[in-house]
Amino acid sequence: MFRLSFQIAKTQMLERPKQTLIATLGVTFGIGMFVFMVSFMTGVNVLLEETMLAATPHIRIYNEAIAAKTSVLDEYKAGEAFVNVVHNIKPKEEKQNIKNAFQMVDYLRADERVLGVSPQLTSQVFYNFGPIQINGTLVGVDIFEEDKLFDLESKIQTGRLENLLTSSNAIIMGADLAERLNMQVNDKVTVSTPDGTLKLLKVVGTFRFGVGAIDDSKSYTSIATVQKILKEDTRYITDINVKLKDYYQAGQIAREYDRKFDYTIEDWEAANASTLSTFLLRDIITYAVSITLLVVAGFGIYNIMNMTIYEKMKDIAILKAMGFAGRDVLSIFLIQAISIGLMGAASGLLIGFLLSLWIDGIPFETGGVLSVDTFPVNYDIKYYLIGLVFGLLTTGLAGYFPARKAAKIDPVEIIRS
Repeated sequence: MFRLSFQIAKTQMLERPKQTLIATLGVTFGIGMFVFMVSFMTGVNVLLEETMLAATPHIRIYNEAIAAKTSVLDEYKAGEAFVNVVHNIKPKEEKQNIKNAFQMVDYLRADERVLGVSPQLTSQVFYNFGPIQINGTLVGVDIFEEDKLFDLESKIQTGRLENLLTSSNAIIMGADLAERLNMQVNDKVTVSTPDGTLKLLKVVGTFRFGVGAIDDSKSYTSIATVQKILKEDTRYITDINVKLKDYYQAGQIAREYDRKFDYTIEDWEAANASTLSTFLLRDIITYAVSITLLVVAGFGIYNIMNMTIYEKMKDIAILKAMGFAGRDVLSIFLIQAISIGLMGAASGLLIGFLLSLWIDGIPFETGGVLSVDTFPVNYDIKYYLIGLVFGLLTTGLAGYFPARKAAKIDPVEIIRS
């Protein structure tokens, strides 16, 4: 009986090729735009997330300066009848180093969930460029540990990471910063700290993260060099950066470390909460628009199936009079709807893929803000499967309700009329 139902459904579809084509194109357009929009928008999100993580540790441990909650005057006047109020309390002048930093580093490296740990010492500096001073950051690191966290080797533009170990006065400079200073490898630059300390350093390489705020201001040197510039001892460390094997565990692990260490523990999600919220909002908008397209296509199929059933009333009555049951009539029109859905879904997925390929090849100039040459596209197979399933579900429902109506038709009433 199924074969006969399929033949009848095929005949009815071929009798009205224009209607069948319009219904199929509706599904094609809906699924094609769904795949294209989701692939493009998630591709943008993936690019931004990878760029963000390329320059952000999964967990950062540092000593945050906090303003004093009470003052000496408050404590002295605590028993008096009048109230003493002190405004604009400044934090105490304390060093921002992490005590026992290297013992903490050893503890973190022993954690099986940790992929790499990089202790570092950060200082705000001015890069002297003739009469101009360019503000920036000088970071003292163990360059190979830092490489484990951020894959610096792949970001080197000129020179090599190993060159940083050849001299105590060597730095690897952000590519955009080097361009602003008109610096090349083996050139020398004078940096000064806010307290006026000057240091002559030799440029031994340049790097590019693809993030303008980093490439335009940041430089790497050894921990010992920054300790000398700041006139601190060899144990002075201000930050510990941690890279995890699974960065989605960062929040949970950060809370564990927060209970163990008396320092500020910040995971990458907390540090980039505002950016991640825009990713979520963009995803919601993308899915809402795309699903709306599929629903609209479903209503189009519903209308076409409704009109087809109305025009085929006499044929349905004859079929039922010949012994076709209601479920057989239901199967005929469901076969038509699902066939339209399959043809539309297949062509829609192909069109979505071709549109994605097309935009993936369009040059995209970011002015050095992002390290990308063309528009980003995500070819994850799950979005194609979602489009296929949702397209078939929409067309199936659009065909089911008119088909159920047709299955309940009384052939006697139609033939009599």
